[in-house]
Amino acid sequence: ILGKKHDVIVVSPNSNYQWVPSNIWVGVGLMEPNEVKFKLAPVYKKQGIIYKQALAKSIHPEGGAETDKPFVKISYVEEAKQGEEEVVEFDYLVNGTGPALNFAGTPGLGPDLFTNSVCTYDHAAHSWKNLEVSLTKMENGEHQTFLIGTGHPMATCQGAAFEYALNIAFEVDKRNLSHLADIIWITNEYELGDFGMGGAYIKRGGYITPTKVFTESVLAEYGIRWIKRAGVQKVEEGKAFYELLDGTYHEQEFDFAMLIPGFTGSKMKAFDKANNDITDKIFVPNGMMRVDADYTPKPYEEWKASDWPEIYQSPEYDFMYASGIAFAPPHTMSKPMKSANGTPITPTPPRTGMPSGVIGKVVAQNISYRIKTGKKDHPHKASMTKQAAACIVSAGYGFTKGQAATMTVSPIVPDWEKYPKYGRDINATVGVIGLAGHWMKLFMHYMFIYKAKAKFGWSIIPE
Repeated sequence: ILGKKHDVIVVSPNSNYQWVPSNIWVGVGLMEPNEVKFKLAPVYKKQGIIYKQALAKSIHPEGGAETDKPFVKISYVEEAKQGEEEVVEFDYLVNGTGPALNFAGTPGLGPDLFTNSVCTYDHAAHSWKNLEVSLTKMENGEHQTFLIGTGHPMATCQGAAFEYALNIAFEVDKRNLSHLADIIWITNEYELGDFGMGGAYIKRGGYITPTKVFTESVLAEYGIRWIKRAGVQKVEEGKAFYELLDGTYHEQEFDFAMLIPGFTGSKMKAFDKANNDITDKIFVPNGMMRVDADYTPKPYEEWKASDWPEIYQSPEYDFMYASGIAFAPPHTMSKPMKSANGTPITPTPPRTGMPSGVIGKVVAQNISYRIKTGKKDHPHKASMTKQAAACIVSAGYGFTKGQAATMTVSPIVPDWEKYPKYGRDINATVGVIGLAGHWMKLFMHYMFIYKAKAKFGWSIIPE
């Protein structure tokens, strides 16, 4: 947008880009990790972007003892500079760190302990190795129990776990082993189909159907039973312990488990010019960054679309922004629930995928506008109460086998003032099940990796 006379600097500990949605296929052995990732350095070099493979440790928006210029302290992780620290000055800052995977938030959770994950390509590859063991046991006549879902009372990304459950069911059925499998979906959703967005009403085949029915029918079709309103408290080898909203405690044994952890921010610190800690001014307690949202605590009945941010700008420092998972939402989209014991069991709002791409683009457009015009207004806006989003949950792989549940919602966050009957535009909130969505999922894999590599025409491919 700006051309070559300005410097764009990316600080990231990752050497690879990954197309996260296809981790599901890696997790069932249908893709290799190399098919969902590529090296970042050549792409940044081609685009003229300065790339520092490092961790951002702290933000200093007022500068420090030796400079008035805002800066970030970083620590290199690349082998040649491992452990070296550097000060990176900036005029504008975009916090786009994504989530930290908080496996420690649930004792026993994670690929280093008793459960699997598909959150990264390495995790997904590790999951496939363990899943393959279970499939081999089934081929030898041994029954296996698969537990898939959310591994924390306030976890998000139900969609990814849901898709993984369907793919496991598909692979089991493909091998004619369904009679030896018990596949269980465990979720913190009050009703199935909530997906962290409060559920939805969708138009399907001329009828209006709640996502509860849509989701339950898909799980039933694949022979998957479910446990809802459940907050996983801890995991031991072969056993998950969970609490239900009614306050009762239960256990579920398993042979293979893939449970999504809770997400936090990257835990960066922030300091003012005198080196006083101002982390609490910039970030909420879980490490997500405060932006132009209304964080005033209020009951569910008083939530409004206007609570949600439009430009993702820090209220403390107008040259700082956050995009995607890195921004702190004002509250959940789903009605907040607590168990009889006072434990919150509610999905956190999803912000991955399409919304993250749109928000990142709008932040870049507004910064470019400010630099070019010298003005401080923001002509580009991307409230999740006005954005639409599409989601494809696919089972199987290839052009002739498998199917997908394709759903669009508009807007992402319900706006009950504008749409008092359904919370969303019912004509733009639709759901379809079939092979066509499966083709689209495969097409998107190649299209978005092409876009991420900044190949010819990449900028015309939408988010």
